[in-house]
Amino acid sequence: MVTLTSIVTAAVALMVGAVEAAQLTQVQYPNNATSKPQMWIYVPDKVQPKPPLVVVIHSCQSTAQSYFQNSKIPWKKGSDQKGYVTVWPSSPHSGTCWDVSSKRSLSHNGGGDTQAIANMIQYAGDRYGIDRERVYVTGGSSGGMMSNVLAATYPELIKAVSLYSGVPAGCFVSSSGGVAAWNNTCSGGQSKASAEAWGNVVRNMYPGYTGPRPKMQIWHGSADGTLAPANYGETIKQWTNVFGVSQTPTSSINNYPERNYKTENFGEFVQGIYATGVGHSVPSNLTASEAWFGL
Repeated sequence: MVTLTSIVTAAVALMVGAVEAAQLTQVQYPNNATSKPQMWIYVPDKVQPKPPLVVVIHSCQSTAQSYFQNSKIPWKKGSDQKGYVTVWPSSPHSGTCWDVSSKRSLSHNGGGDTQAIANMIQYAGDRYGIDRERVYVTGGSSGGMMSNVLAATYPELIKAVSLYSGVPAGCFVSSSGGVAAWNNTCSGGQSKASAEAWGNVVRNMYPGYTGPRPKMQIWHGSADGTLAPANYGETIKQWTNVFGVSQTPTSSINNYPERNYKTENFGEFVQGIYATGVGHSVPSNLTASEAWFGL
């Protein structure tokens, strides 16, 4: 029998559940960089013991909040389903592109956006008990470029990267040292170099580093009119050289993970996914990125 008491009890339970539901929350973090991006974090209601961490980096003209709410960005869903924590940095620059052009951001401990995001990773590890061997980075467009640069500047913090529609690390470098500067030569696919030269760009961002590097999953669309498809091949050249493997795939799968996508593996640590007919940027694929991360 339904009574007034039972209705009130149910309503109160719903209200309590709504209050307790996980939310994207801004946190203050110890930031010793010159750059001052905001840090937002999402801790699901049911979090794993010693959870993994995924850093999700937004595109230009976006913010941590809007990227989090974007229905095409599935990482909140993944976090809720599997209990890992996500960090959502928010760019401090006009237009909200990330700085992947200045020396300070293209250097380990250079004071740029990369150092600030590294500080977020370290803080999340301390504050939320993150498994430091399971830290992953993903992003699209400018966020994909930043994911690539983070892999070069802070490899010791990151286990794997899944970047969408970016460019090689260092490709957007500004001759004037500009912060968050646009590079038409790179965006147009005209910045080309040997695999060794691209690999040296990565190595020179953290001179002397000899430790492990994050495995790299690189996505691009054949119809990308913002960051030309030629950047896909240049990025593959870069990371195959860093890992010392051939640019010839060891295996390939057509129509995977979606129709008209081609997945190519270059050994264990580099994977390229080329999406025929897809523009800018390739939509995030939660299943394939989580699989790459081992989630």
